[in-house]
Amino acid sequence: MDSTFDTSEDFKPLIKTMDTFCFGCSPTNPSGLKMKFLAGKDSVISKLSIPLHLCGWKNIVHGGILATVLDETMSWSSIYLLKKVILTTSITVEYIKPVFAETAIVSQGKVLERTSEREAVMKGAIYNGDGELCVKSQGTFRLFTPEAARKFRLMSEDILSDFESFIQSSPI
Repeated sequence: MDSTFDTSEDFKPLIKTMDTFCFGCSPTNPSGLKMKFLAGKDSVISKLSIPLHLCGWKNIVHGGILATVLDETMSWSSIYLLKKVILTTSITVEYIKPVFAETAIVSQGKVLERTSEREAVMKGAIYNGDGELCVKSQGTFRLFTPEAARKFRLMSEDILSDFESFIQSSPI
């Protein structure tokens, strides 16, 4: 990722209908981040502000929360850009600058490399309100067709049906 966020790309809301009670993206999880995503040509972003109760040191967002934001962003980037159901297999995070609670940030995910039909390496970044890079990550994601996700019982049938609809309706 770049050291500053590129504001020239046109991002459109990424509509998702499923509600998995996910800590990162569920709109109904009262303790969650309620992340919403915007899709561009080559990446997916989320604009958010982390609440004060998720800090480590005073007013500095806990590193585990930032790792969660990056995992969620890379996950939705791989779902949208690669049209697959995914599971994270590994993630590394590098903390560059502190991220402060209750301030605007942008999290971005991109495909770094498609290593095989069933695996991709993603990269993620969190930028502060000035567009400066604060945190970056890289993750390996296992890719599943909806049929394989059914076979391995990765999620309930109703959520998987919602994923299928989302994957089929999302333009690239």
